[in-house]
Amino acid sequence: MAFTAKDVQALREKTGVGMMDCKKALVECDGDMDKAIDFLREKGLASAAKKAGRIAAQGVIGVYNDAAASALVELNCETDFVSNNPEFKDLANQIAKTVVAVKPADLDALNAATIADGSVTVAEAIQELFLKIRENMKLRRFVLVEGTAISYIHGGGSVGVLVSFDTDAGDKAEFIEMGRNVAMQVAAMRPEYLKKSDISPEELEKLRSITVDSALNKPDSLPVPILKKLIDKACAEKRWSDEDISIYEEKKSNMKFLFNFLSKEAYALLAELAVAGKGEFIGEKIFNGMVEGRVSKQLKEICLLEQTFVRSDLFDGTVGGYIDSVAKNLGAKIEITGFTRYEKGEGIEKKEDNFADEVASMIG
Repeated sequence: MAFTAKDVQALREKTGVGMMDCKKALVECDGDMDKAIDFLREKGLASAAKKAGRIAAQGVIGVYNDAAASALVELNCETDFVSNNPEFKDLANQIAKTVVAVKPADLDALNAATIADGSVTVAEAIQELFLKIRENMKLRRFVLVEGTAISYIHGGGSVGVLVSFDTDAGDKAEFIEMGRNVAMQVAAMRPEYLKKSDISPEELEKLRSITVDSALNKPDSLPVPILKKLIDKACAEKRWSDEDISIYEEKKSNMKFLFNFLSKEAYALLAELAVAGKGEFIGEKIFNGMVEGRVSKQLKEICLLEQTFVRSDLFDGTVGGYIDSVAKNLGAKIEITGFTRYEKGEGIEKKEDNFADEVASMIG
């Protein structure tokens, strides 16, 4: 069956594949348009299989909200260029809409579901875009939140956040603005937990243990009475050099700048003595008070409701206090129940390109 340049153009418009590939497909399929489309899909599958091993650490976070539910998805690709492709971003958002519509149990179910506003599956939609872009793409993860949730997308899709609420003020502009501000807080400050009670006793103990070890290995951060004990021991046992002992004698009345003058060896010895005396120090009230203070500070950094609200121009206090103030102003019930923060490519080991090695491999 003969075909014309118009047929090639029509096939390109239907598939988005390059002109030369469209022409080859029509040649192979004797001008049959439907067979040519199938031919290109099969060819794309084979090409995608070859590229599946490439690291896809770039990508975009897609989002969809309606009155009943919300979703985030992470769709990965290989390069920033594709991450910024409007079709790629639209596909991610379309997949998020599919999550809300289908409520899939897992990624396999989502890939097999018919994509929202389309006639192909999610996996097929990703495959069709691959035919156009020719870059490895992977649907990595998704989250579905039913009920009231506020979303925020940062950096054109580099970070996506969903914050869920139990409230009777879901349609009020003040609530929506507050929810977006809290979502922006999550995006910027990366909390790990909603509140302190969400942290298990085992995790709290691990945090405390790390804090103890960190303090002992950084002697200049120890309380002065403990630090002086360590220094007295180092001097009495002649484990410091005469020069370091002389520096200490000169600076001990005001130890604020002592460590600017001591040798690295003297500092390292103090850390060694501190670690060796761990059993003694953890029984001291002053040391435990320091540790508990540092743990408390860390909890305020990793628990969303205890974080200092970054928009101090709107509210001076914690995130929890900000939410309560909006609830009071509205005379409404507002309780935050959870949050999800996705950042594209987080946790994916990225390939470190070596240009010299790449050139050498090409000419070797």
